[in-house]
Amino acid sequence: MKVILDTHLLLWAAGDPDRLSAEARLLIEDRSNDLLFSAASLWEITIKRGLGRDDFQVDPRLLRRGLLDNGFEELPIRGEHAVAIEGLPPLHKDPFDRLLVAQAQVEGITLLTADPLVARYPGPIRKV
Repeated sequence: MKVILDTHLLLWAAGDPDRLSAEARLLIEDRSNDLLFSAASLWEITIKRGLGRDDFQVDPRLLRRGLLDNGFEELPIRGEHAVAIEGLPPLHKDPFDRLLVAQAQVEGITLLTADPLVARYPGPIRKV
């Protein structure tokens, strides 16, 4: 199965794995799954780190390199992803989460999230 991790799951997997649920850990460690991360997550981390957010203090360059070195595939942001946001119901206001949902829907990739609001979107989304 192809899975894409939301930004918080990426941060936890890379720096604080004890925060991951057992289900999330199993899915991430399952070698039969293809793991992806979105360029949108790196963008979000860069912006929120620049704003001084305590929960986004990881260096996005080091995170990206570590993810790639550990077998994750990077999913770029395409125009098709951006325009798909228009069709999403207004469940969540965070533009980064909405972009991740659109990417999952367009690409047919399961989005793993710990956010109950994100998990309410239709499509291949799984709360872990």
